[in-house]
Amino acid sequence: MRLSEDRLKLTPAVLEIDFSEAQTRIVRFIKEYIENAGAKGIVLGLSGGVDSATIAALASKAIGGENVLALLLPEKETFKQKDIDDAYTVAKQFGLQTQVCDMTEALEATYKSIPIFDPNDRLCKGNIKARTRMIFLYYYANRQTRIVCGTSDKSETMMGYFTKWGDAAADLAPIIDLYKTQVRKLAINLGIPTELAMKPSTPALWPEQLAESELEIKYEILDLILFGLERFMKPAEIAGQLGVEQAIVERVQSRWLATEHKRRLPLAPKLGFRTATDDFRLPRHNY
Repeated sequence: MRLSEDRLKLTPAVLEIDFSEAQTRIVRFIKEYIENAGAKGIVLGLSGGVDSATIAALASKAIGGENVLALLLPEKETFKQKDIDDAYTVAKQFGLQTQVCDMTEALEATYKSIPIFDPNDRLCKGNIKARTRMIFLYYYANRQTRIVCGTSDKSETMMGYFTKWGDAAADLAPIIDLYKTQVRKLAINLGIPTELAMKPSTPALWPEQLAESELEIKYEILDLILFGLERFMKPAEIAGQLGVEQAIVERVQSRWLATEHKRRLPLAPKLGFRTATDDFRLPRHNY
């Protein structure tokens, strides 16, 4: 891939990759991770969206669908039968085990137990939902010696569009280096129905929530902006090539930088020779 700013042209073509090769590499990554961890399988949250559907497909190819447990985690405030139906469609297609866990009672008990809980603060309330999903996933992982497989993609990760210690909490993140538009194409390549692959994304933390509405930008444009920023292009150059206002690119850049804390382990003061979280990077695998 050419990195020079004066030669790089931001067109949809720059996001084209060999999806068969990507599939092969991700499947190998998952398989080797599970083997090296000594785990009995994978658990993932299956929402009925494209990211979790793609992970379901890849995980089933890596270790067999019978070793993949898909948790469906509905709750009454955001319940949609279409999402449940889509999740079951994917689970059946790839031979996954499934378990439905209604989170409603757990959520309501949590709300009642917090003295300062405000039902009108939907962001804080929504983050509780995301973190409660994490609790369910890790309980099943602990009880059944499984690995929690994350479903985050690169677009939402770079934008910090996730809940810290919530949907970002996982043991491995197989598609975190693929932009949303790339995930959609990979999903189709994996045989996931096009309707589901192109389904509007939502964190489902409150009713009628849509990712593109909150991000205020279409993924087709966002991914190209992020691609340019990743390669050190200036906002003015990106805006000029894409025909968008420079302020839009700067807003994306500002959000990317401002949410860096969400992508890191907690920072620590430097007191020793090597800090356990920052100075050690000891990979279990070489790719």
